[in-house]
Amino acid sequence: MSDTEQPIHPRKLEIVEAAVACFLENGYHQTGVRDIAAKAGVSLGNLYNHFKGKEGVLAFIAQIEGAELAGFIAALSDPADPRAAIEQFIEGYAAYVSLPENALLGVEILTEATRNPAIANVFAENRDRLIDALAHCLEVGARSGAFASFNDTRAVACVFLDALEGHGLRSLSLKNEDHTTSKALKSFLINGLRC
Repeated sequence: MSDTEQPIHPRKLEIVEAAVACFLENGYHQTGVRDIAAKAGVSLGNLYNHFKGKEGVLAFIAQIEGAELAGFIAALSDPADPRAAIEQFIEGYAAYVSLPENALLGVEILTEATRNPAIANVFAENRDRLIDALAHCLEVGARSGAFASFNDTRAVACVFLDALEGHGLRSLSLKNEDHTTSKALKSFLINGLRC
């Protein structure tokens, strides 16, 4: 933690955990601040001491997501071996987006973002940073001859994320998956980068 960062109050984290639980159970749109406060076991006033409202809680969740994505971004930003970095990213990000709470919360956020541009903007920065890092790794790989050169590496990066996130969401309904689909997706994505 840097000198400028303040420790996060434990009550604030409890409120966020309660909010995530409410969003997953009832949906973001159907959850009110009273629901979050009740789930967290705090008064409405106490919730407002930490957040301005439901969108404030969601903005804080975006900060948490940004911190979780930082490792992926760092690994893609300065790759000594772009192919290894992409392979590790595919495996790690696929696992991250396949966690049920991440997949379900992602759907809730995406659904609400289509109705509310402010919510879309809160999470767009995290996605843009991830796309930029992935596109950079693809460009480094193309310059080194490890990957094909693409006219629009950002578009390719978006396709990567869409494929991995779609697979993560689909994995919720594939309870007995034998990981052949995951291996096939990784092979498909890697083979699509070949010169």
